[in-house]
Amino acid sequence: MKESGNVESIISSNGVKLHLFEPSNRKIWTVVGKDNEHWLDLDLGYCSCEDYYYNAMEKGRQCYHLQAVQSALSQDKVDTIKFQDSEFESFVAALVQDIV
Repeated sequence: MKESGNVESIISSNGVKLHLFEPSNRKIWTVVGKDNEHWLDLDLGYCSCEDYYYNAMEKGRQCYHLQAVQSALSQDKVDTIKFQDSEFESFVAALVQDIV
């Protein structure tokens, strides 16, 4: 499947998630991909997927997860999930555990 097909598939399945912590307004972006969920940092242009290292870092291209977030933002199709700041530490710990 081409990257554009992957991007549209992610968006149509509500796979772009913004985890918003309040009242601090801290944000954690995740994208549900084909096999698992990936963490992204939009400010750094970073994604935790393997494609980021093999394709994006070497060839200077964005992985399709980063493309999906940008496309979902432009289409207003981001699934925003709100949390309290008190949940931030446990959320990050669980996210790191899933990545490792």
